[in-house]
Amino acid sequence: MNVPAVEPPDEMATVLRVFDPREVRPPCVFILESMKLSRPISWFLLAFGVWSWAIWFTFVKNLWKDSSGLAFDDAGDPTAYFWVHLLLAITSFLLGTGIGVIGFRGLRALRHEDAAEKQPH
Repeated sequence: MNVPAVEPPDEMATVLRVFDPREVRPPCVFILESMKLSRPISWFLLAFGVWSWAIWFTFVKNLWKDSSGLAFDDAGDPTAYFWVHLLLAITSFLLGTGIGVIGFRGLRALRHEDAAEKQPH
């Protein structure tokens, strides 16, 4: 099926548009381009990403130095507790990074929008 790439007339058409494999960007990119985060929400998401890195970095550092016997057995080998919590920390790093990037991109878009509004027409 050969469907020409046509810009949709409204937002709903963006969602319902048929994807042409020859396009560089899939239709979901249009949805993301139409989203607009407020400044407080963007700051919250960015702060959450930074907080996530600070908290989980400290957690992994403490997990690595654990001498209580939970993270490492008597032979010094990692236990299931260690692996589960390391996986939890890695997942949190990835989610925190993604959320922080969304917040950063929201702030950057608002900054560009503010700069465009200040320029004379």
